[in-house]
Amino acid sequence: MSIILSNPYMPMRNIRLLIEYEGTRYAGWQWQKDQKTVQETLSRATEQVIREPVTLYGASRTDSGVHALGQAAHFKTLSAIPSERLVHAINFYLPHDITVKDAADVPESFHAQYDARSKIYRYTILNDWIRTSLNRNFCYVCGLLLNTDKMLDAAQYLTGTHDFTSFTTKAFQEKNRVRTIKRLEIARDGRYLSFTVEADGFLYNMVRTIVGTLIEIGRGKIPPEGIKDILAAKDRKFAGPTAPAKGLCLIEVKYKDDNRIVKQPVIL
Repeated sequence: MSIILSNPYMPMRNIRLLIEYEGTRYAGWQWQKDQKTVQETLSRATEQVIREPVTLYGASRTDSGVHALGQAAHFKTLSAIPSERLVHAINFYLPHDITVKDAADVPESFHAQYDARSKIYRYTILNDWIRTSLNRNFCYVCGLLLNTDKMLDAAQYLTGTHDFTSFTTKAFQEKNRVRTIKRLEIARDGRYLSFTVEADGFLYNMVRTIVGTLIEIGRGKIPPEGIKDILAAKDRKFAGPTAPAKGLCLIEVKYKDDNRIVKQPVIL
């Protein structure tokens, strides 16, 4: 595959990537010393293309086994390769469970993590005793009878601005544990039950703990209004179990200004 090397007269560019990946084989997004991660794999593929060291910043540090349809990331480069060509060039060096879906030049000040306005995650449950083979890596099989109405009643207590200390497994790592859930939707489609959560940010394992708690409510172990007591307790032991990672997917990252795409300079 032919590679266009960096142009010494090219101004520094900031490239935003839109990425899709299956997280099954990876120890999460963030680079780790002894385990394969999405960030490392994508960084090395990008370096193969632009022939420069790459510092790649992701919008969300998805955990081991978590998937993404709309992860965002950015890196800076002196490469003259047009952004539309970067998509195919980087994908050439990536395994098939990671795909760059789009690349665009953005202002130098853009930061994939800090400019994010909100993130949308979706958790999928196969609510049946009979497992699935084709979709096994993307859903949690739960054979318990779940009352969707009770879970919907409970969801209303989670929306809005709250201290979510009870819904994170690493509260000590976060000084500020207040987050705003903008929407929490629960929908049933045949055997599948999906939980879509949009918030201004998430604590470690927050979505999976919310889902685990809603499952307990759906099976009648916790009353819907019990969510208020769990929030007030600010103690992880009062919430339900952490749902398995494979059911979780990062759907979209929304930005303060999604139209801040800049035209790449033309090098004569």
